[in-house]
Amino acid sequence: MVTESSATVPGRRAAPPDVRRPVLDETDRRILRILERDARVPNNALAAAVGVAASTCLGRVRAMREAGIIRGFHAEIDPEALGRGLQAMIAVRMQSGARGELAAFAQGIAARPEVRDVYFVAGADDFLLHVAVRDTATLRAFVVDQLSARPEVALTETSLIFEHLPAAGAALA
Repeated sequence: MVTESSATVPGRRAAPPDVRRPVLDETDRRILRILERDARVPNNALAAAVGVAASTCLGRVRAMREAGIIRGFHAEIDPEALGRGLQAMIAVRMQSGARGELAAFAQGIAARPEVRDVYFVAGADDFLLHVAVRDTATLRAFVVDQLSARPEVALTETSLIFEHLPAAGAALA
């Protein structure tokens, strides 16, 4: 059995120490690949695609949700449909003395309506933020007022996203 500790990831709840993640077999991996492509697939179709009974499939999906392997199901909305056609990735480097504030920063910034995703990363920067805004003036205001104005933020670097092509499940292939 594989165990995981998430105590070092800002904004992510740590699993109790006695909770263990199951080791995934090939059937689980096939279920995950299908769900990653289409989270709305009916259970009976999912079961048929992987060659197990519907009750077995349902039990496996339930177990993977309870173990945190399947984190949720969601609709991916085009930001432009919501009037937020300008997207950017913003690298954020925190002040060296602000290490104790990483979790609070991540949680606070993730609650902002402009922010689609927050990534806690290794390397020179501490976070990558995926944001979607109405226009360049809104992006500038976000960077200046919500990031650069914070004393714990040392540096930001913004890269505009021209186009986003979702990967087709390469992580599970």
